[in-house]
Amino acid sequence: IGLPRTSSFPTIGHVSRNCLILAAMAATEEVRGNPMKDLVLAKLCVNICVGESGDRLTRAAKVIESLTGQTPVFSKARYTVRSFSIRRNEKISVHCTVRGEKAMEILERGLKVKEYELWRENFSETGNFGFGIDEHIDLGIKYDPSIGIYGMDFFCIMGRRGGLRVSKRKRCQSRVGATHRINREETMKWFQQKFEGVLNTGKPKNTSNFRSRKGKKK
Repeated sequence: IGLPRTSSFPTIGHVSRNCLILAAMAATEEVRGNPMKDLVLAKLCVNICVGESGDRLTRAAKVIESLTGQTPVFSKARYTVRSFSIRRNEKISVHCTVRGEKAMEILERGLKVKEYELWRENFSETGNFGFGIDEHIDLGIKYDPSIGIYGMDFFCIMGRRGGLRVSKRKRCQSRVGATHRINREETMKWFQQKFEGVLNTGKPKNTSNFRSRKGKKK
């Protein structure tokens, strides 16, 4: 049986041309990098822990609502700690999760307060990082005598443009590959390039006034 003149089989010229096109695309991809591996800010968590329920916690919720423009969520204590006067299931803190452009805007305002300087210890092994500020009025929020001044914590969860969904989807669930996971070094590089940040070396100085009694004799 002979083949028709208009055969659908590729010729040697077609194969060599396709190989050249694929090689050029691969070379361009190496120079440009894989866009699906670009780091993005998945979400930003803003938290204020008051340590007690009541009027102080309500005022802290107003601070977060004025900063994010969203309704905050109250968190409850897991255990009863008598030394801190905390009961189990008592509301002691308030937090809010922000995503998208609003998250980047709030993060930049927080880093501006820190003068774009972070410590290596601010970054976790999984590529996330966090820091705290002492006064919320440094973020540009107008001071209100009826509310007072509150400090707050920022925690940033990093992600990629694609590929991380395989570990969360319902069908064909799988683990994220080792080369696609986010690590500390990658996030620190992103912080330095994105915000022109400065990473301080050494161990951060503990400015807390709390002194532990562990190891002391009675």
